Amino acid sequence: MIARAHTVAFDGIEARAVEVQCALSPGLPAFSLVGLADKAVSESRERVRTALAALGIVLPSKRITLHLSPADLPKEGSHFDLPIALAVLAALEVVPGEDLDGVLAIGELSLDGRLEPVAGALPAAMAAAAEGRGLICPAASGAEAAWVGATAVHAAATLDQAIRHLTGAAPLPPARPGEIAAAPPEHDLAELRGQERARRALEIAAAGRHHLMLVGPPGAGKSMLARCLPGILPPLSPAEALETSMIQSLAGELRAGGISRLRPFRQPHHTASPAAIIGGGRAGRGSPGPGQISLAHNGVLFLDELPEFARGVLETLRQPLETGEVVVARANAHVRYPARVLLVAAANPCRCGHLADPAQACARAPACGEDYLGRISGPLLDRFDLRIEVPPVPWADLDAPAQAEPSAAVAARVAAARALQAERYAATPEARLNADAGPALLDRFALPDAEGRALLGRAAERYRLSARGYHRVRRVARTIADLDGAEAVGRSHVAEALSFRLSTAPRDAD
Repeated sequence: MIARAHTVAFDGIEARAVEVQCALSPGLPAFSLVGLADKAVSESRERVRTALAALGIVLPSKRITLHLSPADLPKEGSHFDLPIALAVLAALEVVPGEDLDGVLAIGELSLDGRLEPVAGALPAAMAAAAEGRGLICPAASGAEAAWVGATAVHAAATLDQAIRHLTGAAPLPPARPGEIAAAPPEHDLAELRGQERARRALEIAAAGRHHLMLVGPPGAGKSMLARCLPGILPPLSPAEALETSMIQSLAGELRAGGISRLRPFRQPHHTASPAAIIGGGRAGRGSPGPGQISLAHNGVLFLDELPEFARGVLETLRQPLETGEVVVARANAHVRYPARVLLVAAANPCRCGHLADPAQACARAPACGEDYLGRISGPLLDRFDLRIEVPPVPWADLDAPAQAEPSAAVAARVAAARALQAERYAATPEARLNADAGPALLDRFALPDAEGRALLGRAAERYRLSARGYHRVRRVARTIADLDGAEAVGRSHVAEALSFRLSTAPRDAD
C-alpha cells in the first residue's frame, strides 16, 4: 500500500503540485527520501521522526521510503515537513488516507511537534484552489493563505492539531484573512517648499506610472520628493494586492499574515548587487528568489544616487523596465517574476554636487558633470519618461509659511486619471496604464491633434529622439491630458511632455 499526501514546490511565483508517496516494506529499518530534494528537505526526516516521537508515535522497524513526485522537479524548503509527516501517518493508518487526497499541506515541524510558519502560503493556497483541494498550514500562515478565498484554509498550531482535524476528532475552524491597516503617509507634499515643477512631474509620474529622474545638488529635496510618492498613489486593487503579496510571501516578508493595500516602496542602497536588484538568490533557498525590482511590483523602486550604482547593476534594469517582468536563468532553474514598477532615480549633477550653472559650477565643470552622469548609459537614460533639474530652494522660500498643496489633493487627481485609464484599457489586457500602451494603442487613444503632431515631429528631428523616446513622449502627453480631463491630446499636452523629456537633454549650439 502506498500512502499519499499533497504539497507544492515553488518555481518563481508559480506553485507546482508535488505528491508525497510513502511506502512501508520489510527489511532493515531505514528512512529514505528520494525525489531531487535539497538539504532542507532531506533533513526533514529527522524533524519528522522526532516530532512523531514527541506525540508518542514510534516508527516501525521497517524500511520507510518517501518519494517526492515528479522526480525531476527540484524540491526546496522546509515546508515539506508537514506533508511528509502526514504521508507517514497515513502509511501507519493513523490518518485516513482518503482524507489526505482532498487537502494540500505545507509547514515546518519543530522537534516538539509545533508547526512553524513558512514562506509561500499565499501561492500554495492558490494552487490548492486550482486543484480543488483545501489547505492545511501553520497557524501563523493561516491569515495570509485565507486571502485566496476560493478554498478552505485550516491553520494548525501543532502536528497534533492537524491529526485531530483530519481524523475528525477536533475539526479546525476556517482561517480568516488578515489585513494590515493603512498607515498614514510618512511624508506629505505640503511639507515641501518650492519645487513646483518637480511636484508637477511627480504627479504626472504617479498618474501614468512614468519613470522619473531627478537631477539636482545635495539638499534640493530630491529624496523628499520621491518619498512623497506613496502618499499620492492610489491603493492597490484587490487583484494587485494579491499579485504583489504573492511575491512578498515567497520572500517571507508578509507580517502576521496581513496583506496591505499600500503600494510597495523599495529603496535599495547603491552598493546592491545585480542579484539583489534583479533576483537570483536568497539565504536559505537554492532557487532564484525575487529581487528589489520584483518586490516593488505595482509600486515604486527608488534608486538614490543613481550614478553610484555599479554599471552592471544599472544595465540589468533595461530589459525588465521594457517587458514588466524579470527572467532569472540559472544552471538548474529558470523562473519569472513580475516587475511592473515606477522607477524614480535621483542624481547629483556632478561628483562635487554643483549645478551646471557656470556661476555655481566647480573648477572642473563641465567635465566633472559629464564624467559623473556619463556613468548612466544612453539606453537606460532613454527609458526615463520625465527628466528634470531640481534647483536648490531659496532661503526666502524655506522661511515662508507652508502654502503647498497637500498630498491628498494631488492623490485625488491621480486617482481620477488612473480611473480614466482603467476604463480606456479595460478591453486590452496587455495595458493597464498609459505607460503600458504600445504604438497601436497610442494611435488609437493618444494621437495628438495636427498642431501637436507637428510640434512632436519638429522636436523629434531637432533632438534626435529615438523611437522609444518618441512613443514615451506620446504616453506622457496622454497622461497629462487625462489629468486635465481632456478627451483628446492637444498641442499644450505634447509641449509639456516634451519639456519634461528634454529638460536635461543636450541642447543645440544656438
